[in-house]
Amino acid sequence: MSQSVHLLLNLCFCFLNSLPFAIPDSNYENFANCLAKNPSIPSDQISKIIYSRTNFSFTSVLDSYVRNRRFNASSTPKPLLIVTPLAPNQVQATVLCAKILKFQLKIRSGGHDYEGLSYVSNEMNFIILDMFNLRSIRFDIGNEAAWVESGATLGELYYRIWENSKIHAFPAGICPTVGIGGHISGGGYGVLLRKFGLSVDNLIDAQIVDVNGRILDRTAMGEDLFWAISGGGGASFGVILAYKIKLVRVPDLVTVFRIEKDEEQQQETIDIVYKWQEIADRVDNDLFVRLLLQPIKEEKTVKATFIGMFLGDSNRLIAIMNDQFLELGLKKNDCFEMGWAESVLWWFKPGTTTMEELLNRVPDLDSVNFLKRKSDYVQKPITKTGLETLFKKLIELGKTGVVFNPYGGRMGEIAETEKPFPHRSGIVYKIQYSVNWEEDDANVEKEYMAEIRELHDFMTPFVSKNPRQAFLNYRDLDIGTSTTSYNNGKNGYDEGKVYGIKYFKGNFDRLVKVKTMVDPENFFRNEQSIPTLPAAGGGLGGGKERSEGRQLGGLLLGLVLALHQCIITFLT
Repeated sequence: MSQSVHLLLNLCFCFLNSLPFAIPDSNYENFANCLAKNPSIPSDQISKIIYSRTNFSFTSVLDSYVRNRRFNASSTPKPLLIVTPLAPNQVQATVLCAKILKFQLKIRSGGHDYEGLSYVSNEMNFIILDMFNLRSIRFDIGNEAAWVESGATLGELYYRIWENSKIHAFPAGICPTVGIGGHISGGGYGVLLRKFGLSVDNLIDAQIVDVNGRILDRTAMGEDLFWAISGGGGASFGVILAYKIKLVRVPDLVTVFRIEKDEEQQQETIDIVYKWQEIADRVDNDLFVRLLLQPIKEEKTVKATFIGMFLGDSNRLIAIMNDQFLELGLKKNDCFEMGWAESVLWWFKPGTTTMEELLNRVPDLDSVNFLKRKSDYVQKPITKTGLETLFKKLIELGKTGVVFNPYGGRMGEIAETEKPFPHRSGIVYKIQYSVNWEEDDANVEKEYMAEIRELHDFMTPFVSKNPRQAFLNYRDLDIGTSTTSYNNGKNGYDEGKVYGIKYFKGNFDRLVKVKTMVDPENFFRNEQSIPTLPAAGGGLGGGKERSEGRQLGGLLLGLVLALHQCIITFLT
Protein backbone atom coordinates (compact mmCIF):
# COMPACT_ATOMS: atom_id res chain seq x y z
CA MET A 1 0.00 0.00 0.00
CA SER A 2 1.41 3.36 -0.97
CA GLN A 3 2.23 6.08 1.54
CA SER A 4 -0.43 8.31 -0.08
CA VAL A 5 -3.12 5.68 0.48
CA HIS A 6 -2.08 5.37 4.14
CA LEU A 7 -2.25 9.13 4.46
CA LEU A 8 -5.69 9.29 2.86
CA LEU A 9 -7.04 6.48 5.05
CA ASN A 10 -5.71 8.28 8.14
CA LEU A 11 -7.38 11.46 7.01
CA CYS A 12 -10.66 9.57 6.47
CA PHE A 13 -10.32 8.02 9.92
CA CYS A 14 -9.69 11.39 11.55
CA PHE A 15 -12.68 12.86 9.71
CA LEU A 16 -14.98 10.10 10.90
CA ASN A 17 -13.80 10.46 14.49
CA SER A 18 -14.39 14.19 14.36
CA LEU A 19 -18.11 13.75 13.64
CA PRO A 20 -20.21 14.83 16.64
CA PHE A 21 -22.47 11.75 16.46
CA ALA A 22 -21.29 8.17 16.76
CA ILE A 23 -23.28 4.97 16.52
CA PRO A 24 -23.41 3.46 20.06
CA ASP A 25 -23.11 -0.21 20.89
CA SER A 26 -26.01 0.02 23.33
CA ASN A 27 -28.39 2.43 25.00
CA TYR A 28 -26.17 2.33 28.05
CA GLU A 29 -23.03 3.25 26.15
CA ASN A 30 -24.85 5.93 24.22
CA PHE A 31 -26.15 7.55 27.40
CA ALA A 32 -22.90 7.12 29.30
CA ASN A 33 -20.95 8.70 26.47
CA CYS A 34 -23.34 11.63 26.45
CA LEU A 35 -22.95 12.16 30.20
CA ALA A 36 -19.17 11.85 29.87
CA LYS A 37 -19.13 14.95 27.68
CA ASN A 38 -20.10 16.97 30.76
CA PRO A 39 -16.78 17.88 32.42
CA SER A 40 -18.46 18.51 35.78
CA ILE A 41 -19.41 14.83 36.14
CA PRO A 42 -16.54 12.63 37.41
CA SER A 43 -16.02 9.78 34.97
CA ASP A 44 -15.92 7.21 37.77
CA GLN A 45 -19.45 8.18 38.85
CA ILE A 46 -21.17 7.53 35.54
CA SER A 47 -21.20 3.76 35.87
CA LYS A 48 -22.55 4.14 39.42
CA ILE A 49 -25.64 6.12 38.46
CA ILE A 50 -26.82 4.36 35.27
CA TYR A 51 -28.48 0.94 35.35
CA SER A 52 -29.23 -0.89 32.11
CA ARG A 53 -31.44 -3.95 31.79
CA THR A 54 -28.33 -6.14 31.73
CA ASN A 55 -27.07 -4.72 35.03
CA PHE A 56 -27.34 -7.19 37.92
CA SER A 57 -28.94 -4.49 40.14
CA PHE A 58 -31.42 -3.21 37.53
CA THR A 59 -34.43 -5.15 38.83
CA SER A 60 -33.80 -4.35 42.49
CA VAL A 61 -33.36 -0.63 41.75
CA LEU A 62 -36.55 -0.61 39.66
CA ASP A 63 -38.61 -2.62 42.16
CA SER A 64 -37.43 -0.77 45.27
CA TYR A 65 -39.80 2.13 44.58
CA VAL A 66 -42.72 0.28 43.00
CA ARG A 67 -45.66 0.77 45.37
CA ASN A 68 -48.39 -0.84 43.28
CA ARG A 69 -47.88 -4.47 42.23
CA ARG A 70 -50.23 -3.95 39.29
CA PHE A 71 -47.22 -2.37 37.61
CA ASN A 72 -44.60 -4.91 38.59
CA ALA A 73 -45.56 -7.85 36.41
CA SER A 74 -43.35 -9.54 33.83
CA SER A 75 -45.56 -7.99 31.15
CA THR A 76 -45.16 -4.46 32.55
CA PRO A 77 -43.07 -2.29 30.18
CA LYS A 78 -39.60 -1.77 31.62
CA PRO A 79 -37.34 1.26 31.11
CA LEU A 80 -34.29 1.07 28.89
CA LEU A 81 -32.23 2.69 31.65
CA ILE A 82 -32.58 3.94 35.21
CA VAL A 83 -30.53 7.02 36.08
CA THR A 84 -29.97 7.73 39.79
CA PRO A 85 -28.18 11.09 40.02
CA LEU A 86 -26.06 11.97 43.02
CA ALA A 87 -25.96 15.73 42.39
CA PRO A 88 -28.06 18.41 40.65
CA ASN A 89 -25.59 18.72 37.75
CA GLN A 90 -26.23 15.06 36.95
CA VAL A 91 -29.96 15.80 36.76
CA GLN A 92 -29.21 18.61 34.32
CA ALA A 93 -27.06 16.31 32.18
CA THR A 94 -29.70 13.58 32.26
CA VAL A 95 -32.37 15.94 30.93
CA LEU A 96 -30.11 17.16 28.12
CA CYS A 97 -28.94 13.69 27.15
CA ALA A 98 -32.49 12.33 27.17
CA LYS A 99 -33.43 15.14 24.77
CA ILE A 100 -30.46 14.52 22.48
CA LEU A 101 -31.03 10.77 22.38
CA LYS A 102 -34.83 11.15 22.17
CA PHE A 103 -35.67 9.16 25.29
CA GLN A 104 -38.92 9.77 27.11
CA LEU A 105 -38.07 10.76 30.69
CA LYS A 106 -40.07 9.39 33.62
CA ILE A 107 -39.35 11.15 36.92
CA ARG A 108 -39.70 9.19 40.17
CA SER A 109 -39.25 10.44 43.73
CA GLY A 110 -41.13 7.91 45.87
CA GLY A 111 -43.03 5.67 43.49
CA HIS A 112 -46.45 6.24 45.05
CA ASP A 113 -48.17 7.31 41.85
CA TYR A 114 -51.27 5.09 41.95
CA GLU A 115 -51.11 4.47 38.20
CA GLY A 116 -47.34 3.98 38.07
CA LEU A 117 -46.81 6.94 35.76
CA SER A 118 -43.46 7.75 37.35
CA TYR A 119 -41.94 4.44 36.25
CA VAL A 120 -44.12 2.88 33.51
CA SER A 121 -44.78 4.09 29.98
CA ASN A 122 -46.51 3.02 26.79
CA GLU A 123 -43.60 4.49 24.86
CA MET A 124 -40.86 2.03 23.98
CA ASN A 125 -37.88 4.33 24.52
CA PHE A 126 -38.43 5.54 28.07
CA ILE A 127 -35.93 5.86 30.89
CA ILE A 128 -36.43 6.59 34.59
CA LEU A 129 -34.80 9.50 36.37
CA ASP A 130 -34.98 8.31 39.97
CA MET A 131 -34.36 11.04 42.53
CA PHE A 132 -33.94 8.89 45.65
CA ASN A 133 -30.28 9.89 46.17
CA LEU A 134 -31.20 13.59 46.31
CA ARG A 135 -32.85 13.81 49.71
CA SER A 136 -31.03 16.40 51.80
CA ILE A 137 -33.02 18.57 54.22
CA ARG A 138 -31.63 21.92 55.41
CA PHE A 139 -33.37 23.85 58.17
CA ASP A 140 -33.52 27.51 59.04
CA ILE A 141 -35.53 27.22 62.24
CA GLY A 142 -34.99 30.89 63.07
CA ASN A 143 -36.98 31.79 59.95
CA GLU A 144 -39.25 28.74 60.28
CA ALA A 145 -38.23 27.36 56.88
CA ALA A 146 -36.45 24.41 55.29
CA TRP A 147 -35.11 23.33 51.90
CA VAL A 148 -36.16 19.75 51.10
CA GLU A 149 -34.85 17.87 48.07
CA SER A 150 -37.46 16.01 46.06
CA GLY A 151 -36.07 12.54 46.73
CA ALA A 152 -36.65 12.87 50.47
CA THR A 153 -39.69 11.16 51.96
CA LEU A 154 -42.34 12.69 54.17
CA GLY A 155 -41.13 10.50 57.01
CA GLU A 156 -37.59 11.83 56.68
CA LEU A 157 -38.89 15.39 56.69
CA TYR A 158 -41.06 14.78 59.76
CA TYR A 159 -38.19 13.10 61.60
CA ARG A 160 -35.81 15.99 60.90
CA ILE A 161 -38.42 18.51 62.02
CA TRP A 162 -38.79 16.50 65.25
CA GLU A 163 -35.02 16.60 65.72
CA ASN A 164 -34.94 20.37 65.34
CA SER A 165 -38.14 21.52 67.03
CA LYS A 166 -41.05 20.13 69.02
CA ILE A 167 -43.36 23.04 68.16
CA HIS A 168 -43.06 23.05 64.38
CA ALA A 169 -44.73 20.93 61.72
CA PHE A 170 -45.43 20.83 58.00
CA PRO A 171 -48.86 20.22 56.46
CA ALA A 172 -48.53 17.11 54.30
CA GLY A 173 -49.65 13.47 54.09
CA ILE A 174 -49.63 10.71 56.69
CA CYS A 175 -47.75 8.05 54.70
CA PRO A 176 -44.05 8.49 55.56
CA THR A 177 -42.69 6.66 52.49
CA VAL A 178 -44.23 9.12 50.01
CA GLY A 179 -41.65 11.15 48.07
CA ILE A 180 -41.56 14.93 48.48
CA GLY A 181 -41.34 15.75 44.77
CA GLY A 182 -44.60 14.23 43.59
CA HIS A 183 -46.52 14.84 46.81
CA ILE A 184 -45.95 18.58 46.99
CA SER A 185 -46.10 19.27 43.26
CA GLY A 186 -49.56 17.65 43.17
CA GLY A 187 -50.95 19.60 46.12
CA GLY A 188 -49.89 17.87 49.31
CA TYR A 189 -52.96 16.81 51.28
CA GLY A 190 -52.84 15.97 54.99
CA VAL A 191 -54.57 16.09 58.35
CA LEU A 192 -53.45 19.68 59.06
CA LEU A 193 -55.25 21.15 56.05
CA ARG A 194 -58.22 22.57 57.98
CA LYS A 195 -55.80 24.66 60.04
CA PHE A 196 -52.98 25.39 57.60
CA GLY A 197 -54.14 24.38 54.12
CA LEU A 198 -52.14 22.18 51.77
CA SER A 199 -48.41 21.71 51.36
CA VAL A 200 -48.50 24.05 48.35
CA ASP A 201 -50.12 26.74 50.48
CA ASN A 202 -46.93 26.76 52.54
CA LEU A 203 -44.25 27.08 49.88
CA ILE A 204 -41.60 29.80 49.76
CA ASP A 205 -39.37 28.82 46.85
CA ALA A 206 -38.39 25.94 44.58
CA GLN A 207 -35.60 24.72 42.33
CA ILE A 208 -36.37 23.08 39.01
CA VAL A 209 -34.34 21.79 36.08
CA ASP A 210 -36.08 23.02 32.96
CA VAL A 211 -36.16 21.56 29.47
CA ASN A 212 -32.94 23.41 28.59
CA GLY A 213 -31.08 21.92 31.54
CA ARG A 214 -31.03 25.13 33.56
CA ILE A 215 -31.52 25.17 37.35
CA LEU A 216 -34.09 27.84 38.13
CA ASP A 217 -35.28 29.18 41.47
CA ARG A 218 -38.49 31.12 41.95
CA THR A 219 -36.99 34.39 40.78
CA ALA A 220 -35.43 32.86 37.68
CA MET A 221 -38.41 30.75 36.69
CA GLY A 222 -40.97 33.50 37.26
CA GLU A 223 -44.27 33.44 39.10
CA ASP A 224 -46.19 31.62 36.35
CA LEU A 225 -44.00 28.53 36.46
CA PHE A 226 -43.73 28.66 40.25
CA TRP A 227 -47.53 28.74 40.39
CA ALA A 228 -47.75 25.77 38.00
CA ILE A 229 -45.45 23.50 40.03
CA SER A 230 -47.30 24.42 43.23
CA GLY A 231 -50.08 21.91 42.64
CA GLY A 232 -50.15 21.41 38.87
CA GLY A 233 -47.86 18.39 38.84
CA GLY A 234 -44.15 19.11 38.51
CA ALA A 235 -43.42 16.33 36.00
CA SER A 236 -45.23 18.26 33.24
CA PHE A 237 -42.84 21.20 33.51
CA GLY A 238 -39.40 19.94 34.51
CA VAL A 239 -37.56 18.06 37.23
CA ILE A 240 -38.20 19.39 40.73
CA LEU A 241 -34.91 19.45 42.62
CA ALA A 242 -36.15 20.91 45.89
CA TYR A 243 -38.84 22.95 47.59
CA LYS A 244 -38.33 25.59 50.24
CA ILE A 245 -41.17 25.11 52.70
CA LYS A 246 -42.65 27.25 55.43
CA LEU A 247 -42.92 25.44 58.76
CA VAL A 248 -46.03 25.99 60.84
CA ARG A 249 -46.34 26.25 64.61
CA VAL A 250 -48.22 23.58 66.53
CA PRO A 251 -48.85 23.02 70.25
CA ASP A 252 -46.33 20.89 72.11
CA LEU A 253 -49.20 18.43 72.72
CA VAL A 254 -51.79 17.26 70.21
CA THR A 255 -54.56 14.70 70.68
CA VAL A 256 -55.49 11.77 68.47
CA PHE A 257 -58.30 9.23 68.67
CA ARG A 258 -59.78 6.29 66.78
CA ILE A 259 -63.36 5.13 67.31
CA GLU A 260 -65.05 2.30 65.44
CA LYS A 261 -68.80 2.01 65.01
CA ASP A 262 -70.10 -1.36 63.86
CA GLU A 263 -73.60 -1.45 65.25
CA GLU A 264 -75.89 -4.39 64.57
CA GLN A 265 -78.55 -1.81 63.88
CA GLN A 266 -76.98 -0.14 60.87
CA GLN A 267 -79.30 2.82 61.18
CA GLU A 268 -77.39 3.91 64.29
CA THR A 269 -74.15 3.99 62.34
CA ILE A 270 -75.84 5.80 59.46
CA ASP A 271 -77.17 8.44 61.88
CA ILE A 272 -73.65 9.04 63.24
CA VAL A 273 -72.19 9.28 59.72
CA TYR A 274 -74.92 11.74 58.76
CA LYS A 275 -74.10 13.89 61.81
CA TRP A 276 -70.39 13.75 60.89
CA GLN A 277 -71.29 15.24 57.52
CA GLU A 278 -73.02 18.15 59.24
CA ILE A 279 -70.04 19.12 61.37
CA ALA A 280 -66.98 17.84 59.47
CA ASP A 281 -66.21 21.07 57.60
CA ARG A 282 -67.66 23.45 60.22
CA VAL A 283 -66.13 22.26 63.47
CA ASP A 284 -63.19 24.04 65.15
CA ASN A 285 -60.32 24.45 62.65
CA ASP A 286 -57.96 22.69 65.07
CA LEU A 287 -59.91 19.46 64.56
CA PHE A 288 -59.73 17.03 61.65
CA VAL A 289 -61.87 13.89 61.73
CA ARG A 290 -61.41 11.36 58.93
CA LEU A 291 -64.13 8.77 58.30
CA LEU A 292 -63.57 5.28 56.86
CA LEU A 293 -66.44 3.09 55.67
CA GLN A 294 -65.51 -0.56 55.21
CA PRO A 295 -67.93 -3.35 54.26
CA ILE A 296 -68.00 -6.52 56.35
CA LYS A 297 -69.75 -8.68 53.81
CA GLU A 298 -70.10 -11.84 55.90
CA GLU A 299 -71.88 -9.86 58.61
CA LYS A 300 -73.77 -7.72 56.11
CA THR A 301 -72.70 -4.54 57.88
CA VAL A 302 -70.55 -1.50 57.27
CA LYS A 303 -67.95 -0.49 59.84
CA ALA A 304 -67.47 3.25 60.31
CA THR A 305 -64.11 4.31 61.73
CA PHE A 306 -63.57 7.89 62.93
CA ILE A 307 -59.92 8.95 63.20
CA GLY A 308 -59.23 12.34 64.71
CA MET A 309 -56.36 14.79 64.95
CA PHE A 310 -56.72 17.78 67.29
CA LEU A 311 -54.22 20.59 67.76
CA GLY A 312 -54.66 20.85 71.50
CA ASP A 313 -55.15 18.83 74.67
CA SER A 314 -57.85 16.24 75.29
CA ASN A 315 -59.85 18.41 77.69
CA ARG A 316 -60.53 21.05 75.06
CA LEU A 317 -61.20 18.35 72.47
CA ILE A 318 -63.79 16.65 74.67
CA ALA A 319 -65.53 19.97 75.25
CA ILE A 320 -65.74 20.62 71.49
CA MET A 321 -66.96 17.11 70.72
CA ASN A 322 -69.60 17.19 73.45
CA ASP A 323 -70.87 20.44 72.03
CA GLN A 324 -70.82 19.60 68.32
CA PHE A 325 -70.53 15.81 67.88
CA LEU A 326 -71.93 14.22 71.02
CA GLU A 327 -73.30 11.33 68.94
CA LEU A 328 -69.81 9.90 68.48
CA GLY A 329 -69.49 9.35 72.22
CA LEU A 330 -65.83 10.34 72.53
CA LYS A 331 -64.49 9.71 76.04
CA LYS A 332 -61.29 10.73 77.80
CA ASN A 333 -59.87 7.22 77.60
CA ASP A 334 -60.31 7.27 73.81
CA CYS A 335 -57.81 10.13 73.56
CA PHE A 336 -54.03 9.96 73.27
CA GLU A 337 -51.90 13.04 73.87
CA MET A 338 -48.47 13.27 72.27
CA GLY A 339 -46.19 15.54 70.25
CA TRP A 340 -47.06 16.33 66.66
CA ALA A 341 -44.29 14.15 65.15
CA GLU A 342 -45.35 11.23 67.34
CA SER A 343 -48.90 11.69 66.07
CA VAL A 344 -47.68 11.21 62.49
CA LEU A 345 -46.26 7.85 63.52
CA TRP A 346 -49.53 7.01 65.30
CA TRP A 347 -51.54 7.69 62.14
CA PHE A 348 -49.21 5.52 60.09
CA LYS A 349 -48.56 2.66 62.49
CA PRO A 350 -50.55 2.83 65.76
CA GLY A 351 -48.67 1.39 68.71
CA THR A 352 -45.22 2.19 67.31
CA THR A 353 -43.15 4.47 69.51
CA THR A 354 -39.79 4.32 67.74
CA MET A 355 -39.44 7.59 65.87
CA GLU A 356 -36.74 6.09 63.65
CA GLU A 357 -39.54 4.18 61.95
CA LEU A 358 -40.20 7.42 60.05
CA LEU A 359 -36.81 7.03 58.37
CA ASN A 360 -37.71 3.69 56.83
CA ARG A 361 -38.04 4.37 53.10
CA VAL A 362 -39.32 0.90 52.26
CA PRO A 363 -42.91 -0.02 53.27
CA ASP A 364 -43.64 -3.36 54.85
CA LEU A 365 -43.90 -5.97 52.10
CA ASP A 366 -47.39 -6.84 53.32
CA SER A 367 -48.55 -3.29 52.60
CA VAL A 368 -47.40 -3.29 48.95
CA ASN A 369 -50.38 -4.88 47.23
CA PHE A 370 -52.22 -4.71 43.96
CA LEU A 371 -54.43 -1.65 44.25
CA LYS A 372 -56.72 0.85 42.56
CA ARG A 373 -57.80 4.26 43.83
CA LYS A 374 -60.36 6.80 42.62
CA SER A 375 -61.60 10.12 44.02
CA ASP A 376 -64.60 12.43 44.26
CA TYR A 377 -65.68 15.64 45.97
CA VAL A 378 -68.93 16.11 47.90
CA GLN A 379 -70.41 19.61 47.93
CA LYS A 380 -73.47 18.97 50.11
CA PRO A 381 -74.15 16.24 52.68
CA ILE A 382 -75.63 13.03 51.39
CA THR A 383 -79.14 12.48 52.72
CA LYS A 384 -79.85 9.67 55.17
CA THR A 385 -81.69 7.85 52.42
CA GLY A 386 -78.65 8.26 50.21
CA LEU A 387 -76.37 6.92 52.96
CA GLU A 388 -78.66 3.92 53.39
CA THR A 389 -78.31 3.08 49.71
CA LEU A 390 -74.53 3.59 49.94
CA PHE A 391 -74.26 1.19 52.87
CA LYS A 392 -76.26 -1.41 50.93
CA LYS A 393 -74.04 -0.94 47.89
CA LEU A 394 -70.86 -1.32 49.94
CA ILE A 395 -72.17 -4.57 51.41
CA GLU A 396 -73.31 -5.82 48.01
CA LEU A 397 -69.88 -5.21 46.44
CA GLY A 398 -68.04 -6.35 49.53
CA LYS A 399 -64.44 -5.36 48.80
CA THR A 400 -64.18 -1.62 48.13
CA GLY A 401 -63.99 0.86 50.98
CA VAL A 402 -64.26 4.64 51.03
CA VAL A 403 -62.47 7.34 53.00
CA PHE A 404 -64.16 10.69 53.67
CA ASN A 405 -61.68 13.55 54.30
CA PRO A 406 -63.21 16.78 55.68
CA TYR A 407 -62.66 20.24 54.28
CA GLY A 408 -63.57 23.68 55.61
CA GLY A 409 -61.38 25.92 57.74
CA ARG A 410 -58.33 27.29 55.93
CA MET A 411 -59.27 25.47 52.73
CA GLY A 412 -62.35 27.63 52.36
CA GLU A 413 -60.36 30.83 52.82
CA ILE A 414 -58.00 30.36 49.84
CA ALA A 415 -59.20 31.26 46.33
CA GLU A 416 -59.28 28.30 43.94
CA THR A 417 -57.05 30.21 41.51
CA GLU A 418 -54.37 30.92 44.12
CA LYS A 419 -52.75 27.58 43.26
CA PRO A 420 -53.50 25.07 40.48
CA PHE A 421 -55.27 22.91 43.09
CA PRO A 422 -58.85 24.26 42.78
CA HIS A 423 -60.86 22.14 45.24
CA ARG A 424 -61.39 24.72 47.95
CA SER A 425 -64.55 26.45 49.14
CA GLY A 426 -67.87 24.71 48.71
CA ILE A 427 -66.37 21.28 49.39
CA VAL A 428 -67.66 19.39 52.43
CA TYR A 429 -65.33 16.43 52.03
CA LYS A 430 -63.21 14.48 49.55
CA ILE A 431 -63.79 10.79 48.87
CA GLN A 432 -61.09 8.25 48.22
CA TYR A 433 -62.31 4.92 46.86
CA SER A 434 -59.92 2.16 47.81
CA VAL A 435 -59.54 -1.50 46.91
CA ASN A 436 -56.55 -3.82 47.42
CA TRP A 437 -55.92 -7.44 46.54
CA GLU A 438 -53.05 -9.90 46.88
CA GLU A 439 -53.68 -12.42 44.10
CA ASP A 440 -51.47 -12.10 41.02
CA ASP A 441 -54.26 -13.10 38.68
CA ALA A 442 -55.69 -11.20 35.70
CA ASN A 443 -59.23 -12.40 36.37
CA VAL A 444 -59.04 -11.33 40.00
CA GLU A 445 -57.74 -7.92 38.94
CA LYS A 446 -60.59 -7.55 36.47
CA GLU A 447 -63.09 -8.32 39.22
CA TYR A 448 -61.67 -5.79 41.68
CA MET A 449 -61.29 -3.08 39.06
CA ALA A 450 -64.88 -3.60 37.93
CA GLU A 451 -66.10 -3.32 41.52
CA ILE A 452 -64.43 -0.01 42.34
CA ARG A 453 -65.63 1.44 39.03
CA GLU A 454 -69.16 0.30 39.76
CA LEU A 455 -69.08 2.03 43.14
CA HIS A 456 -67.72 5.19 41.54
CA ASP A 457 -70.56 5.14 39.00
CA PHE A 458 -73.07 4.55 41.79
CA MET A 459 -71.90 7.70 43.58
CA THR A 460 -72.57 9.98 40.60
CA PRO A 461 -75.74 11.61 42.03
CA PHE A 462 -74.02 12.50 45.30
CA VAL A 463 -70.82 14.20 44.12
CA SER A 464 -69.63 17.30 42.25
CA LYS A 465 -70.79 17.89 38.69
CA ASN A 466 -69.75 19.97 35.66
CA PRO A 467 -67.03 18.94 36.11
CA ARG A 468 -66.98 15.87 38.30
CA GLN A 469 -63.84 16.81 40.20
CA ALA A 470 -60.88 14.53 40.91
CA PHE A 471 -57.68 14.83 42.95
CA LEU A 472 -54.43 14.73 40.96
CA ASN A 473 -52.46 12.85 43.63
CA TYR A 474 -55.09 10.10 43.62
CA ARG A 475 -54.09 9.46 40.03
CA ASP A 476 -56.83 7.74 38.00
CA LEU A 477 -56.42 6.91 34.31
CA ASP A 478 -60.12 6.04 34.08
CA ILE A 479 -60.97 9.73 33.79
CA GLY A 480 -58.96 10.25 30.60
CA THR A 481 -55.55 9.90 29.02
CA SER A 482 -53.44 11.34 26.22
CA THR A 483 -53.21 8.81 23.40
CA THR A 484 -51.51 10.83 20.66
CA SER A 485 -48.02 9.58 21.54
CA TYR A 486 -47.78 12.61 23.84
CA ASN A 487 -46.37 14.61 20.95
CA ASN A 488 -48.88 17.43 20.84
CA GLY A 489 -50.77 15.77 18.01
CA LYS A 490 -53.92 17.36 16.70
CA ASN A 491 -55.97 15.96 19.59
CA GLY A 492 -53.43 16.56 22.36
CA TYR A 493 -55.15 19.57 23.90
CA ASP A 494 -58.64 18.08 23.53
CA GLU A 495 -57.61 14.82 25.16
CA GLY A 496 -55.75 16.61 27.93
CA LYS A 497 -58.74 18.78 28.69
CA VAL A 498 -60.88 15.71 29.49
CA TYR A 499 -58.88 14.86 32.60
CA GLY A 500 -57.36 18.33 33.06
CA ILE A 501 -60.68 20.02 33.82
CA LYS A 502 -61.50 17.36 36.43
CA TYR A 503 -58.17 17.78 38.17
CA PHE A 504 -57.79 21.54 37.80
CA LYS A 505 -61.17 23.04 36.79
CA GLY A 506 -60.67 26.59 35.47
CA ASN A 507 -56.94 26.48 36.20
CA PHE A 508 -56.34 23.98 33.39
CA ASP A 509 -56.01 26.56 30.61
CA ARG A 510 -53.51 28.61 32.59
CA LEU A 511 -51.46 25.46 33.15
CA VAL A 512 -51.55 24.78 29.40
CA LYS A 513 -50.28 28.30 28.69
CA VAL A 514 -47.41 27.87 31.16
CA LYS A 515 -46.58 24.47 29.69
CA THR A 516 -46.54 25.90 26.17
CA MET A 517 -44.26 28.72 27.31
CA VAL A 518 -41.68 26.61 29.16
CA ASP A 519 -41.80 23.29 27.26
CA PRO A 520 -43.27 23.95 23.79
CA GLU A 521 -41.97 20.67 22.34
CA ASN A 522 -43.67 18.67 25.13
CA PHE A 523 -40.52 16.88 26.27
CA PHE A 524 -41.82 16.40 29.82
CA ARG A 525 -44.86 14.21 29.26
CA ASN A 526 -46.85 11.29 30.57
CA GLU A 527 -50.27 9.76 30.08
CA GLN A 528 -51.93 12.56 32.06
CA SER A 529 -49.53 15.45 31.68
CA ILE A 530 -50.44 19.01 30.82
CA PRO A 531 -50.56 19.38 27.00
CA THR A 532 -49.28 22.30 24.98
CA LEU A 533 -51.50 24.61 22.98
CA PRO A 534 -52.27 23.33 19.47
CA ALA A 535 -50.89 26.57 18.01
CA ALA A 536 -47.44 25.61 19.31
CA GLY A 537 -47.38 22.89 16.66
CA GLY A 538 -44.73 20.41 15.79
CA GLY A 539 -44.56 18.42 19.00
CA LEU A 540 -41.57 16.17 19.33
CA GLY A 541 -41.42 15.73 15.58
CA GLY A 542 -41.52 19.40 14.63
CA GLY A 543 -39.77 22.74 14.97
CA LYS A 544 -36.36 22.45 16.52
CA GLU A 545 -36.51 18.65 16.57
CA ARG A 546 -37.07 18.53 12.80
CA SER A 547 -34.12 20.88 12.35
CA GLU A 548 -31.95 18.65 14.55
CA GLY A 549 -33.19 15.64 12.60
CA ARG A 550 -32.14 17.27 9.32
CA GLN A 551 -28.73 18.06 10.81
CA LEU A 552 -28.32 14.48 11.99
CA GLY A 553 -29.43 13.19 8.60
CA GLY A 554 -26.87 15.41 6.91
CA LEU A 555 -24.14 14.16 9.22
CA LEU A 556 -25.05 10.54 8.61
CA LEU A 557 -25.12 11.18 4.84
CA GLY A 558 -21.68 12.76 5.09
CA LEU A 559 -20.50 9.73 7.07
CA VAL A 560 -21.73 7.32 4.36
CA LEU A 561 -20.18 9.41 1.56
CA ALA A 562 -16.87 9.64 3.41
CA LEU A 563 -16.76 5.89 3.97
CA HIS A 564 -17.66 5.33 0.33
CA GLN A 565 -14.86 7.64 -0.83
CA CYS A 566 -12.36 5.99 1.51
CA ILE A 567 -13.23 2.52 0.20
CA ILE A 568 -13.02 3.63 -3.43
CA THR A 569 -9.69 5.31 -2.80
CA PHE A 570 -8.34 2.25 -0.98
CA LEU A 571 -9.45 -0.14 -3.75
CA THR A 572 -8.01 2.00 -6.51
